[in-house]
Amino acid sequence: MTQLTRAFAALSDPTRLSLMQTLIQRGELPAGALAGEAEISAPAISRHLKVLREAGLIEQRVAGTHRYYTALPQAMVAIHGWCMDHRAFWDRSLDRLDDLLALDPEGDDA
Repeated sequence: MTQLTRAFAALSDPTRLSLMQTLIQRGELPAGALAGEAEISAPAISRHLKVLREAGLIEQRVAGTHRYYTALPQAMVAIHGWCMDHRAFWDRSLDRLDDLLALDPEGDDA
């Protein structure tokens, strides 16, 4: 599994996607705050955070007995690049469809 497929697999879960969004918007947060916002148990949040860490999407900092999590912007660059590559494909395809529709503005199937 590549880094990109691990990232997409990790983000395919709604809870993990929400956790990533929270970390991107709010910056570093402790696991307890993330569990509170997600309204799930501490063990469940730990499992989700482990998947995100293993996918290279977040990093963990330990301070005493607390664990803090931060989104890694560089991990999102690969995802953004993949999406932009595919956006260009769809933009070209839609442009070709517009050209074809312009040839028959009535939309007659003949």
